[in-house]
Amino acid sequence: QVQLVESGGGLVQAGGSLRLSCAASGRTFSSYMMGWFRQAPGKERVFVAVISQSGGITNYADSVKGRFTISRDNAKNTVYLQMNGLKPEDTALYICAVMPTSYNYWGQGTQVTVSS
Repeated sequence: QVQLVESGGGLVQAGGSLRLSCAASGRTFSSYMMGWFRQAPGKERVFVAVISQSGGITNYADSVKGRFTISRDNAKNTVYLQMNGLKPEDTALYICAVMPTSYNYWGQGTQVTVSS
C-alpha cells in the first residue's frame, strides 16, 4: 500500500514558477517509477511527466517539455515537479501517481492556478 500526498500548489502569475512535492508512504518508494498528471476543469486527466526509479530517466508531455522538470529524492520518499514559465493553460489539479498507473496509487492532487 502506498499513500501519496501532494503539496506546493497555489496561485501564480503567468511566467512564474512553482515547485510541487509528492510525499509517499512506505519503504518501497525507490522501487517505483513515479509520474505527474494534471486535470483541468471539465477535461480528462492527462500525463505530464514520469521519472525512473533512480531518477536517471525522465519523460515529458510535449506541452511542458523545456519548462517543467521532474525529480525525486528517494531518501525522502518524495517526487518533485519544478514548473517554470507557467501559462494560463497550465491551470489544473496536479496529481502524482505510482507508475505504471495500473498500480492504481494516486494522490488527491494540488491545485495550480495561473493568472494571465
